[in-house]
Amino acid sequence: MCHKCVMETVKSRMLSRRQFMAAAPAATLGAGLSLGTAQSVKAQNTGRIVDLTYVVDNAFPTWTGSPGIELDQLAKFEESGFNAFNMAVFEHTGTHVDAPLHFSADGQSVEEIPVENLICPLCVIDIKEKADANIEAEVTPDDLQAWIDKHGDIPDGACVAMNSGWQKHVNTPKFAGFDDNGVRHYPGFHVETAQMLIEKTGAVAIATDSLSFDIGSTETFDTHYAWLPTNRYGIENIANLDQVPASGATIFVGAPTHRGGSGGPARVIATF
Repeated sequence: MCHKCVMETVKSRMLSRRQFMAAAPAATLGAGLSLGTAQSVKAQNTGRIVDLTYVVDNAFPTWTGSPGIELDQLAKFEESGFNAFNMAVFEHTGTHVDAPLHFSADGQSVEEIPVENLICPLCVIDIKEKADANIEAEVTPDDLQAWIDKHGDIPDGACVAMNSGWQKHVNTPKFAGFDDNGVRHYPGFHVETAQMLIEKTGAVAIATDSLSFDIGSTETFDTHYAWLPTNRYGIENIANLDQVPASGATIFVGAPTHRGGSGGPARVIATF
């Protein structure tokens, strides 16, 4: 076959990039809806995709205050024809998953989180006004009930996220919340809210736009200890919650799969 004929045959069989990108959101959502956890999504798909993940570097705030990631360049393109890095990462850095093992003796490690629990209807509870008035505002059972009264029941398999507006502080010392005495201060989930979700809903994850789903000054980590040992997981430092609806979105959590891990950085993407 002549070269021109081969090229024409290949081109006739190729799906154009424009066609592919137009079809991808619908195909992705369709795949998600085949799973039980995504069947409760009520809003029609608009084709929007929002990245809920921070770009992480060694300046990103961490719970310990120390850099959470280090890159050591092992190969440079100019010298070797390719780039390669050795990466050292603290599991709980940037937008990341807290696996059940993080606060339990024998809970699921990060690679054991069921894949169906990583595709979740997203429920966003807005407490920005409270957080503006109180640096350690919490998502309370009353906040959860108000969301339910307005939007309906929490779907099975849901991720319930706190939007405290904390993202506006991400490039300032206030995000990590350390005061002059080294005590942290930022919003989180009240333990009774976690208990309400466990007892009365089928939610599998909670998420915060702050460093932790316990308030910053906690010394007992009540919400962690209530939530994670039930083999539910958490997401901390979630971003861009103002860009998604309070209900009707679906998130895809790209959790890491290192064996025995207590969590790790994740790519979290919302569609609606």
